Amino acid sequence: MRRLEKRTIDVETYARREHFQYFCGMGYPYVGLTHQMDVTDFVQSTKNNGMPFFLTFLWCAVKAANQVPELRRRVENGGIVEFDACLSSNTVAKADGTYCYCTLDCEKPLPEFIPYAQERQRESREQGGIHEEGTDSLPMFFVSSMPWLSYTALIQPVPTPADSNPRITWGKYERQGERLVMPVTLLCHHGLVDGLHIARFYENLENILAACFA
Repeated sequence: MRRLEKRTIDVETYARREHFQYFCGMGYPYVGLTHQMDVTDFVQSTKNNGMPFFLTFLWCAVKAANQVPELRRRVENGGIVEFDACLSSNTVAKADGTYCYCTLDCEKPLPEFIPYAQERQRESREQGGIHEEGTDSLPMFFVSSMPWLSYTALIQPVPTPADSNPRITWGKYERQGERLVMPVTLLCHHGLVDGLHIARFYENLENILAACFA
């Protein structure tokens, strides 16, 4: 896995300094929403190109998140750091009905990413668990899916004390009229991320989905 670079943000001159301090004092400092996204053309394109839906959408979602600097920021030792890019830590279903975590570098070009990610998932199913010793989780997006059903809201478990890793989740796509719609949820630390930044993530994701197979 490649080395990730980070820089320290000066909280004293940080434009959202008051917001950061305010939300860091809360027991549940998170903000998030679920957006119903049109994935009609994307679903058809993955099928036409023989691409796995989950991994292709994961690549697009992490790329969209990495394009928003606020989503690459984390709380560290009471301060703020910003990574040049973040990895994904996604859930992988195991044969016994449980799941494990798999860390992926989504900065690879899509044609290289898919076989690499499939191999990483295979290794995780055989050897991985939910406790990855020696793994630095700070520069990660936590990614999961609920492929069995669609939803309009989602409550996620979070640690105490609070962490600052964005969580990206999506459910089953379903037909609404002539279109396929899928719920996509983003949960973030409100000390670092506002609604504007969440909206930018969804705008980026929409554009990336449209251009993925162009």
